[in-house]
Amino acid sequence: MRADSFLWAVRLFKTRSLAAETLQLGRVSIGDQKCKPSKECKPGDCLIIRHHGYIETYTIVAIPPSRVGAPLVSQFIVSTTPEEEMEKKKRAQTARALTRPKGEGRPTKRDRRSLDNLF
Repeated sequence: MRADSFLWAVRLFKTRSLAAETLQLGRVSIGDQKCKPSKECKPGDCLIIRHHGYIETYTIVAIPPSRVGAPLVSQFIVSTTPEEEMEKKKRAQTARALTRPKGEGRPTKRDRRSLDNLF
């Protein structure tokens, strides 16, 4: 199965075009080599996905026939991401939640209260 289709089928990316774009930018590698969207994935391959601030690692167990439901994803890939990278991911998600996009205006009363409850 093609790498972009595989990443989409196991729900690592929301759309196939997002998966293909990430592969084109060189943020995904299979083993030690960066790969193109058309690269064939096979069981036993190690996927390394570089996000902003952290790296996720997965091992391919099997190839799905098509896009699978969220509960079935664990039959096809296994996360081998180290614990320190998982901590980096949590910190990056928290930072993203706390920052407001430019031009969105002042926070509402509800936004301020949720920020106060966070700290």
